[in-house]
Amino acid sequence: MTTVLVVDDERQIAEIAKDYLQHAGFAVITTGDGLEALALVRARAPDLVVLDLGLPRLDGLEVARRLRRESNVPIIMLTARAEESDRLIGLDLGADDYITKPFSPRELVARVRAVLRRVEGAAAGEGILHRGEIKVDVAHMQVSRAGRGIELTTTEFHLLAALARQPGRVFTRAQLLDAVRGSEVESFERAIDAHVKNIRRKLEPDPHNPQYVLTVYGAGYKFVES
Repeated sequence: MTTVLVVDDERQIAEIAKDYLQHAGFAVITTGDGLEALALVRARAPDLVVLDLGLPRLDGLEVARRLRRESNVPIIMLTARAEESDRLIGLDLGADDYITKPFSPRELVARVRAVLRRVEGAAAGEGILHRGEIKVDVAHMQVSRAGRGIELTTTEFHLLAALARQPGRVFTRAQLLDAVRGSEVESFERAIDAHVKNIRRKLEPDPHNPQYVLTVYGAGYKFVES
C-alpha cells in the first residue's frame, strides 16, 4: 500500500487529511513535529510527504532542505502563507507541489495522486535519452552529465525529460506545467521558473550561462538542439 506522511501541528487538519487519504486507499502516518518527521522518513520510507511550513522545533522549510540532502521523496508543501514568494521558496528547496490553507481535502487527494502518477509513470517508462553529455534514463529516473550522476526531484526529472525528448522545441510554461503536474490542478507558472533554476544549478557547468536548458524570452524554455 502506498504510504503518505502528513506533517502538520494542527491536529484537526492532520486528522482530516488522514481520513480523506485513507478513504482514497493510502496508508497514512501523521506527526506534528519537524524533527520527528525526519526520523519517520528515515525509518518508514513513505512514498510521499505532505509537509506544513509552520512546525515546532524545526520548521517545514528546514525539514524540506534536510530531506533533499538525503532523499528524493516527493514533497507537497502545505502552508497558510499565500504569498507567491513563500511558495517559491518551498519550490526552490525541491518541493514538488504546494497547497495553501484553507484547502479542500479532495484537492489534497488529487494533488497526492497527481504527484504519485508522475513517479509511477517515470518508473514504467522506457528508453534512454542521449543529448550530448546528458543522459536521461527514463525507466530508472536517473540523469547524468559526462558520466556523473545528477540528483533531481521527481518534478525536476519530469520537466527535464519533457524538454529533452524534443530538443529545440519551445515549451511554454503552461505546457510544462501540464507535463509535470497535469492539467487537472491549478496552474502556477512561476513554479516552472523555480524548477528550471534548480535543474540548472544541478545540471549545468555554469548555471548562469546554461548550455542545455535554454530560456526563450517571451515564450518559455527549450532543450538545446544537438
